[in-house]
Amino acid sequence: MATPSSRDAVDDIVEAWERERPQLDFSPLKILSRVTRLARQLERTRRASFGVAGLETWEFDVLAALRRAGAPHELSPKALLEQTGVSSGTMTNRIDGMVRRGLVERRGDPNDGRGVLVSMTADGRARVDAAIADLVAAEARLLSGLSAADQERLAALLRRLALDMG
Repeated sequence: MATPSSRDAVDDIVEAWERERPQLDFSPLKILSRVTRLARQLERTRRASFGVAGLETWEFDVLAALRRAGAPHELSPKALLEQTGVSSGTMTNRIDGMVRRGLVERRGDPNDGRGVLVSMTADGRARVDAAIADLVAAEARLLSGLSAADQERLAALLRRLALDMG
C-alpha cells in the first residue's frame, strides 16, 4: 500500500473501485492507468520538443525515419509508411505538405525508373536534429527520479509487456 506522501490519483481511483466492486481484481489498473497517464504527459513533452523545432509530431516521425536511415537520408514512400504506421494516402498527403514546407524533396529512384525517393532537405535535417536533442533532454528530466538501474529494469519490463501484447 502506498504511503500518504507517495499516493497518486491512480491509488485513489483503484481504492474507490475496490470499495465499490470488491469482487473484482483491480491490479491491472495500478499499472495500465499509470501507463496511460504517463503516455499523456509524454505526448505533451514530445509536442513541446517538436514545437521548439517548428515541427508537428507527424513531421518529426517522417524526418526521424529519414534521419535514422543514414546518409543520404532518403527512403521510398512505402518504407516511410511502414516505419510510421500510416496509410499510403496519409503518407502522400504528409509528404506533399512537407515538400511545400521545404522539409523534404521527392526525386526519382535511380534504381527504379518508376520509383520515387523522399529525401530530407538541410532545413528538415536541422529541425529534426534540434527536436531530437530537445526531446532526449526533456525525457531524461522526466526519468530523473529513477536510478539508471531502475530505468533499465523498467525498460526491460515494458519491452516484455509490449512484446506480450504485440
